[in-house]
Amino acid sequence: MENQKYPIGIQDFAKLREENYVYVDKTKYIYQMLQGAYYFLSRPRRFGKSLLVNTLYYLFEGRKDLFKGLWIENEIEWKKHPIIKIDFTLLSYDELGLEISLKKRLLDIAQEYNIEINTNDIKSIFNELIIKLSKIEKVVILIDEYDKPIGDYLEKDKMDIALKNRDILKNFYSTLKGLDSHIRFFFLTGITKFSKVSIFSDLNNLNDLSLHTKYGELLGYTQTELEYYFPDKLKEIAERENLSYADFSDKVKLWYNGYNFLGNQKVYNPFSMLRFLSNERFSNFWFETGTPSLLVKLLYKKKMFDVDNVLVTENMFNNFNLENINEITLFYQTGYLTIKEYLNNAFILTYPNLEVKKSMFSYLLYDYSGLELKADSVLYYIEQSLLKRDFELLKQQLNVLFSSIPAEIFEKNLESYYHAVIFLTFKLLGYQAEAEVRTSKGRIDVVVVYENVIFIFEFKVKRSAEKGLEQIKKNEYFQKYLQPNKEVYLIGVNCYEKEIKKIIYEKYQ
Repeated sequence: MENQKYPIGIQDFAKLREENYVYVDKTKYIYQMLQGAYYFLSRPRRFGKSLLVNTLYYLFEGRKDLFKGLWIENEIEWKKHPIIKIDFTLLSYDELGLEISLKKRLLDIAQEYNIEINTNDIKSIFNELIIKLSKIEKVVILIDEYDKPIGDYLEKDKMDIALKNRDILKNFYSTLKGLDSHIRFFFLTGITKFSKVSIFSDLNNLNDLSLHTKYGELLGYTQTELEYYFPDKLKEIAERENLSYADFSDKVKLWYNGYNFLGNQKVYNPFSMLRFLSNERFSNFWFETGTPSLLVKLLYKKKMFDVDNVLVTENMFNNFNLENINEITLFYQTGYLTIKEYLNNAFILTYPNLEVKKSMFSYLLYDYSGLELKADSVLYYIEQSLLKRDFELLKQQLNVLFSSIPAEIFEKNLESYYHAVIFLTFKLLGYQAEAEVRTSKGRIDVVVVYENVIFIFEFKVKRSAEKGLEQIKKNEYFQKYLQPNKEVYLIGVNCYEKEIKKIIYEKYQ
């Protein structure tokens, strides 16, 4: 397995196989799919959806030569089918409009098969194309990133385009109802599962694989697959990192593993993993290819800054309604949150791994404080202030964060800003942090845990730091944190306008 070629960004299965790139064999799952006919799969971006669609394309082209040595090679009858393949990432709907670009794609496919189309609207063209192609052989329909013409326009000032495109797609897919005898296989992928799109209502035989326990590892790399296909490179990087293989493996899991689609194993995002193996260093790879600006704006608008360990119902979890966007559902479907636990028709969601968590905290902190994302020096000194218990230094550095916030915004949301910036700062540093912690006697503003030290913060806006410290002591906020060999610091903070004026503290004895 020396000199492996990593298929970073390669979505063409033929190119991947013919040029000897590494292919993590998923054809056993494809074989399972072939026992049925109608499927939908939702996965986050950069998770291999397009490669899967392309693999299915060559399979139904009858290209057995490309599958040599793979699990499925001798398991099926290799037969060529006419294929309608639509990749919405390649359509020029932004320039031409969705109807025109879809019509153009359908007519191009008809021309490839020397079929004359006599209708004019996209629904009728789609219907006529399927029926005429089925005279050759039952038709295979592969649709990739079906939701892109909707997801590209979720900004408030573009929502009318999203709604229009949703209705166009609803009409387009409705033609499939009643054409079952003409269709051998239908597969549709996307990031989000929008409600009110007829593909999920008219096609009641559509099998949703998104949270199907048998397909949880269909995309992404399991730990077993990672160690089977890339053993030499993993050992090489472990040596360079000066870590034992066990410690190195734990670090890789912390950084990149963690996606849970209800399969037997958690999976790695393949794009992040391939970039890591190629670059041979721990860094943010998946996140840098698409920033979650819309998601951060949605959270910022509601003054939400902690979306870890959030509970959602299965109904809210599975659908995304354009008329009432739920930011947590969108966070999950786009891959910034994943399933931590399934509880009787409800899910607890969490950040999948350190790569996503650190990057998300960076963007949230930037939106709340205005501090540049590369504010390493400020974060360094904040960390040093806790290590040395230097609360004057802590005050100075936190004020650097607060000073960047526009005054008119800050004054309207005073307390929430203090809580958010403090919480996000310590989360970004990798500390255990909680905001607005409920106790039997009240609510603690912020608690930070660092190694064997616990810091309990109480903020007082336009009131003295002494009042904050007094409240912590009076309500005994520290009681739930008292443990052997743990230091506990009680910290009162006086805030005024955009500045921390005073910090006083006591070490609990």
